[in-house]
Amino acid sequence: MKLTEDIKPITYMKTHSAKLIKKIKEDKRPVVITQNGEAKAVLLDIDSYERQKEALLLLKIIAQGEGEIKAGKVIEQDKFFLRLEKKLGLK
Repeated sequence: MKLTEDIKPITYMKTHSAKLIKKIKEDKRPVVITQNGEAKAVLLDIDSYERQKEALLLLKIIAQGEGEIKAGKVIEQDKFFLRLEKKLGLK
């Protein structure tokens, strides 16, 4: 993170919003917006935001699966596929 480029006060965002959005889209780097000297928000390009959401969803699914394994909520692979085939009407 380049402090001079990646941290901007809210007044900069208000007066240079189009320029700031163009830079974020091109650089693919987030920009921290400050207010009264404190970090208050982060601006991301839409592609980066969507990738982060997808990554968080994947991590959530992995954590859920690990929790189920620890709780003993597992079945053997053969039994799972037999149940699946019956539900799908394949057997």
